[in-house]
Formats: sequence, structure tokens, C-alpha cells
Amino acid sequence: MSYVDGFVIPVPTGHKQQYREMAARVAPFFLEFGAERVVECWGDDVPHGKSTDFYGAVKAEEGENIVFAWVLWPSREVRDAGHARMMTDERTQPPADAPFDMKRMIFGGFEIILDESK
Repeated sequence: MSYVDGFVIPVPTGHKQQYREMAARVAPFFLEFGAERVVECWGDDVPHGKSTDFYGAVKAEEGENIVFAWVLWPSREVRDAGHARMMTDERTQPPADAPFDMKRMIFGGFEIILDESK
């Protein structure tokens, strides 16, 4: 069964292009290491909630936007092997000048329990 890694990232609004360029550099490595699809989404209609929201989840600061991203893997096993390769491959190490605060990125792996399409 397919497996998904999900990410929510606060990115300064002025760093949109820099973030996109970084994501475009990294996506081919996910694919090389077994992922089937990499999707990066720039927040366009992300409301501020009263109790909780995406901004609060990543402690977004004034002037930051939300990136919602996911990587689709064919299975958890392929994902785990791909992650292991990424951790040891120097080409995939985070850049010193990342366009966002990596400590506030949230991420996790998810088992798909429903997948419908038209």
C-alpha cells in the first residue's frame, strides 16, 4: 500500500522563489530514492483559526506563509529505505542558507486509509 510523508513549513513570504528553487533541487532525489511523486504547495487560502490552525502548528511569525507538501511512496518499506539513503547522501543535506527555519517544520509518515478519485 502506498505511503505518504507530509510536511507543513513556515516560509517567509519574500522567500517564495528561493523556497521553490530549493524544493526543485531536492525533489529529484526523492524520486531517485524511490518516491513516486513530490508535491509542494504555497498557501493561498489558509485561514487563521480560533483554536488551532496551520500557522500555530509551526509557530509561524508575521510575514510567513504556509507550505504544505507531501511525498508519495509505493510503500513504507521503500520510504524507509529512501530516507536512509537521503540521510547518508551528501547531495541531500540541508543547505546552510535554507529559506525557512527548519526547526519549525513539522512532518510525519502516514499510512493511507482511504484514496478515492473520480
